[in-house]
Amino acid sequence: MSSFIELKNVKKTYVVGEQQFNALDGIDLKINQGEFVVILGPSGAGKSTLLNLLGGMDKATSGEIYIGENDIAKFNDKELTRYRANDVGFIFQFYNIMPTLTVDENVNLIKDVTNTSKNSKEVLKSVGLLKHADKFPQELSGGEQQRVSIARAIMKNPKVLLCDEPTGALDSKTGVEVLKLLRKQSDEDTTVIIVTHNSLISEIADRVIRIKNGKVESNEINNHPKDIDEVVW
Repeated sequence: MSSFIELKNVKKTYVVGEQQFNALDGIDLKINQGEFVVILGPSGAGKSTLLNLLGGMDKATSGEIYIGENDIAKFNDKELTRYRANDVGFIFQFYNIMPTLTVDENVNLIKDVTNTSKNSKEVLKSVGLLKHADKFPQELSGGEQQRVSIARAIMKNPKVLLCDEPTGALDSKTGVEVLKLLRKQSDEDTTVIIVTHNSLISEIADRVIRIKNGKVESNEINNHPKDIDEVVW
């Protein structure tokens, strides 16, 4: 695997009144292409801020954020919009799918923002939802709705898949099914980054990053990641 993501002395400072708060305080880290990465840390550690910067949803106060050869910290708003549209897929704890659209229509929304999209039928088949293509979200279980959000994210064929507590609203059995889908994406050379409070997920990761007080506490390769079915959930 080749190095794909690199952060150099990244800081994100918020100003509240006359006070300054460093959500990220000099982050340095590297992530390889195609890795399945888990980011752990307590609430307020800076995990979601880091994910937002990697996804181009927020801008760093200072530092460099390389995705491939591009320092996205230097991107203007138009360049960030293009980056989000073509290179990044987002999956959240709450599914953020449109209740008035069918499964197929939700997934095909991606065609409005990118020209790199896959065939929706093939994507739905890959996540086990082809038979539900014409159903509306309220007709699906929570796990099926999360699979819709995964299908929508991978529809654009992203280089990076950013996941914020993707199993947080699911029971353990359904969560395992979702993790298998995400693992499959990294096996196909997409870099998958999961922010979570669930330390068990780190057992299946290629790399485990721990964040505390806006700093990288550790960034370790897991030389022997477990198969998802080996973990006692």
